[in-house]
Amino acid sequence: MRLEKADLEKPVSNSVSAFMTKKVFSLLAVACSLIFSNASQAQGLPLADGKKYIIGDIKVTGTVSFNEQTVIAYTGLKKGEEIYIPGDKISSVIHKLWDIDHFSDINFYITHVSEDNVADLEIEIQEVPKLNKVQVTGLKKRENEELIKENKLRSGAKVSENLITTTKNYIENKYRKEGYFNAQAKIGTSKVTDTTENVNLVNMLIDINKGDRVKIADINFIGNEKFSNARLKRAMKNTKQKNIIRFWKRSKFVRADYQEDKENLIDKYKESGYRDARIVTDSLVEIDEETVALSLKVEEGDQYYIGNIDYLGNSVYTDAQLQSVLGINKGDVYNGVLFDERIADETRPDGEDLSNLYKNNGYLFSTINLVETNVYNDTIDFEIRIVEGKEAYFNNIKVTGNDKTKDHVIYRELRTKPGQKYSQEDVVNTVRELGQLGFFDAEQLEPKFVDPDPQSGTLDLEYSVVEAGASQIELQGGYSGDGFIGTLGLSFNNFSLSGIFDKEAYKPVPMGDGQTLSLRAQASTTYQTYSLSFQEPWLGGKKPVSLQTSFSYTRQFLYDNTTGEADRSRSFDIFGINVGLAKRLTIPDPYMTVSHSVGLQRYDLNNYNTGLFTFGDGFSNNINYTFGLTRDNTYVNPIFPMGGSKFKLTAKFTPPYSLWNGVDYANLDEQREFQLEDENGNLVDESGERVTPENAVGDPEEIDQKKYNWLEFYKVKFSGEWFTQIYDKLVLRTNAEYGFLGAYNSDRGIPPFERFFLGGDGLGTYSLDGRETVQLRGYPNQSVVPVDRPAGASDDGATIYNKYSLELRYPISLKPSASIYALSFLEAGASYDNFRDFNPFQLNRSAGAGLRIFMPAFGLLGIDFGYGFDSIGGQPGANGWETHFIIGQQF
Repeated sequence: MRLEKADLEKPVSNSVSAFMTKKVFSLLAVACSLIFSNASQAQGLPLADGKKYIIGDIKVTGTVSFNEQTVIAYTGLKKGEEIYIPGDKISSVIHKLWDIDHFSDINFYITHVSEDNVADLEIEIQEVPKLNKVQVTGLKKRENEELIKENKLRSGAKVSENLITTTKNYIENKYRKEGYFNAQAKIGTSKVTDTTENVNLVNMLIDINKGDRVKIADINFIGNEKFSNARLKRAMKNTKQKNIIRFWKRSKFVRADYQEDKENLIDKYKESGYRDARIVTDSLVEIDEETVALSLKVEEGDQYYIGNIDYLGNSVYTDAQLQSVLGINKGDVYNGVLFDERIADETRPDGEDLSNLYKNNGYLFSTINLVETNVYNDTIDFEIRIVEGKEAYFNNIKVTGNDKTKDHVIYRELRTKPGQKYSQEDVVNTVRELGQLGFFDAEQLEPKFVDPDPQSGTLDLEYSVVEAGASQIELQGGYSGDGFIGTLGLSFNNFSLSGIFDKEAYKPVPMGDGQTLSLRAQASTTYQTYSLSFQEPWLGGKKPVSLQTSFSYTRQFLYDNTTGEADRSRSFDIFGINVGLAKRLTIPDPYMTVSHSVGLQRYDLNNYNTGLFTFGDGFSNNINYTFGLTRDNTYVNPIFPMGGSKFKLTAKFTPPYSLWNGVDYANLDEQREFQLEDENGNLVDESGERVTPENAVGDPEEIDQKKYNWLEFYKVKFSGEWFTQIYDKLVLRTNAEYGFLGAYNSDRGIPPFERFFLGGDGLGTYSLDGRETVQLRGYPNQSVVPVDRPAGASDDGATIYNKYSLELRYPISLKPSASIYALSFLEAGASYDNFRDFNPFQLNRSAGAGLRIFMPAFGLLGIDFGYGFDSIGGQPGANGWETHFIIGQQF
């Protein structure tokens, strides 16, 4: 006897092809009588509908990898049990087996019925086939691999009807989003004959026909009088018609984007007071296989204005306080989009709106609704109804996902604490702080609220982090005018000093305490430089006070341009040490940091005459103090900030030695006039008169040695960066920089150290004299000399500079494996010898484009192509194209 599930409403048995979905038809009465009577005649068994039987032997057959006893046990059928055939018991068994989604064919048979009414049963089962391999046609090899991975079509996957339907829909939707409106995918399977094992295997063939990209030839509006066609087209941000001069936005038709842009269209009307505007009808006309036309009929309605705005239910804030945040007043043109943003801006968790006003004061469970209470003529009255709810407090705060970084490094950055009143701002700032540590993937930082309870006013908060590479190795090599230059740098940005004596902590170095250890060595035939720095961001572990120390040593050998070799017997040595403290402030806001540092540099010259000093043997000392003030509220991802700003002001001072050392610096230069020699080697003045020993002041080198034995100067710098989200993830970075180097004593003058060198990538090769290199792409490194300096004059840096940048950035990928973004830029800058020459409009200008790639395995890689529009070094015409590289490696 064989009972088919496809024929019964309450199936007694089932026979379904491998990829059919479960179907139940209402043919129970007719089907039962036909099947039983047919089965009875075929097998000669005296059966009647719904007769009771005693179960005899139960046998499992078919293609099944499960143990027979396991299947029988799962059915719940037992030998000796009395059941009705057909009946509810058999029907429920079939449903139970079918619902586990492991089988494609289930059949029940009565193989024998004895005289004492004992029925032997056979359960024939065919398992859902497993995937052997996938073949994709119609795409390139790389696309094939991505498609298989995206749909998880791995070997051994169960090939159900759901898998096939889901895969087909995914493929077609994927390519329709890319403009292939007519994309089709056909999926077939073929059985694999396996003679060694009883396994149901199939191969899958996916044939994809993307067709041609469907583009929008025309967008036509009907019924619009208030707004022009062009204005409405601009409101549709992603749906654009073909235009040869618009290369930054393609005209492909994507249905999801089109639906979103219809909402944007209505929002455009609402922003201007047309709250009743609607799209009456819209249609798509297929012109040919490659182009379509869109037609939208709009009904604009009347323009409305704001009437009375009343607040109901507020006790925490007064009407005046709420109105100041809302910022929409009686008599304003109605703006539905602005109303939504001022009440609760869903796009900005830190927005200045009424919802965040409450949430920043603990009222997480508050609700705010805008209700129109009266519409008369062209005016609308509103009520803003507020349910403040109970104040919420954090119960448990948990961080998960950190394997390398120790818990205390994360918990000390949290602005949210157990027992603390809920604050949306504190949650947002915590995410920002964790992202800026650089230890975690900023794009995957998202707080999760667990068990929020409006009745008790408590909630748990979980921060889930995904660790990213935090240490870098810099490997660079190249040639300059004085030979090969090699660089090796190591930067461990999550270092653990406490683990240096723990052998098991070296993976490859002790990590997890959030400290930074950097070592760098650079060498060529003419110089060697070495540096070591260490930073502890939480000195003592209780307050955000950062300790920074650094040591550096440089040795420069005199280079002979005629021989092209360095004279290692003549050298210039620099030894430096810096110690600094920085503290994060809470006033005026938590984004401020104040820093202090003290530095010492010792310059020793050994028979080294280059013009930098007039003395070739001697020394110079530089003791300085630097004060810094920084405000940084850039958004979470330090690689690609989507908003916020960063400002930095630093002032560097040396002691004013000339106030107390008693040296007359004005006469030092006058005395230099007498240090001339005639042809016989006698000292003479400018007129040639011989100078007596009484008038002689000694060797000219002694004069400069006295002048520069202790450097005296002050330096002030300011830089500001703004990140503005233009649209989607298109970000504008605006930058302005200024620097000034001055002297306390004009007679002593500004020393030849600590100067500004403008031009190029801004990286510099080494800092022999404390110089600061300033980026200005489109020009060679350190090539933009001060304005009005005579052509051919020595380039000893500038005392003043200013620089401005506009940079458009758009991310290609922000995945943990690789953060990639493209950029285009406009830059302008200039340097000056004094304020008399300062002209903020006389600038060296440049423009260009570039690419940045940040990967945990390689660090930051970048390339910029810049075009300098102005001449340099007295050369006529524009400087032209320059290529700038940034190379690093991270592990």
